[in-house]
Amino acid sequence: MIKVNNLAKVFGAKRAVDHITFSVERGEVLGFLGPNGAGKSTTMRMITGFIPPSEGSVSVGGFDIVAQPIQARRLIGYLPENAPAYTDMTVYGFLNFAAEIRGMGRDARKKAVNRAVELCFLEPVLHQSVETLSKGYRHRTCFAQSIIHDPDVLVLDEPTDGLDPNQKHEVRQLIRRMGEKKAIIFSTHILEEVDAACSRAIIIDRGRIVANGTPEELRRKSEWAGAVTLRVSGINGATLSDKLCRLSSVKRATILKEEATGVTARVFPRNNGNGLLASSIADAAQGWRIEELHTEEGRLDEVFRSITMPDTAAQNGKEEEQPKELNS
Repeated sequence: MIKVNNLAKVFGAKRAVDHITFSVERGEVLGFLGPNGAGKSTTMRMITGFIPPSEGSVSVGGFDIVAQPIQARRLIGYLPENAPAYTDMTVYGFLNFAAEIRGMGRDARKKAVNRAVELCFLEPVLHQSVETLSKGYRHRTCFAQSIIHDPDVLVLDEPTDGLDPNQKHEVRQLIRRMGEKKAIIFSTHILEEVDAACSRAIIIDRGRIVANGTPEELRRKSEWAGAVTLRVSGINGATLSDKLCRLSSVKRATILKEEATGVTARVFPRNNGNGLLASSIADAAQGWRIEELHTEEGRLDEVFRSITMPDTAAQNGKEEEQPKELNS
């Protein structure tokens, strides 16, 4: 439904988007991640035809956004950043206007507005002017505008910005449900939204795609993927570290806490361990008893930092761990 090919955008001496290529199919929710200034909003503006590309092309539903803009835009629902709206209109008036300029007749407009109001939980503010709304309700009003015509494609720039935790949950669930039948791309700074709503995620940095995959695939890039935290008794910390680091599947082991009742350690696998690190540790247990054992799935925040700020991520990883580390 969305095909981006070799897309680039240059503003003077700055290359905001640097020849990126990706696609979004129907039934897919793509999370668009990246630090501030990475090129997320610029890319989304080019996808919707809001600004023209310097190079490359975008097609939506088979229509080129530059050569066939009207046909392409009919298929798109767009929530820009900062949720712009006509502040002197009421919520109902604004949504009715949005439906009318989409070419809907009177009966169709009424049904579309009622549906959008229900989906976005706008009943309490339906007859308030937009300028009197809280940031959360204003954002939900603009989200309702983007789905008023039940589009096949949704492009959402920070759709949960300004919402409280309950509202964020509602919007994420709505995006997930709509994503079963639509092609959706949304930008976010909130990594938990990738797990909550996305079937796939792209990380963009300095205008270039630096990672592309499902949340599970991205987590497997984490150094924490397959890491094991365990608590054992019957052995001291130094001996435990030595024994763990002798295992061929162990990259390094760190003693987190040593008490009279037991030792807590964290063990990192070589090459993510292929899920075998825990069993290797259990097989190696001789003369000591494993009280607790937990295997990490990998951390998206660590992957994000390691890709966009590798030096900072490495330093943060060292600070998070405690002394008494032995490298194998």
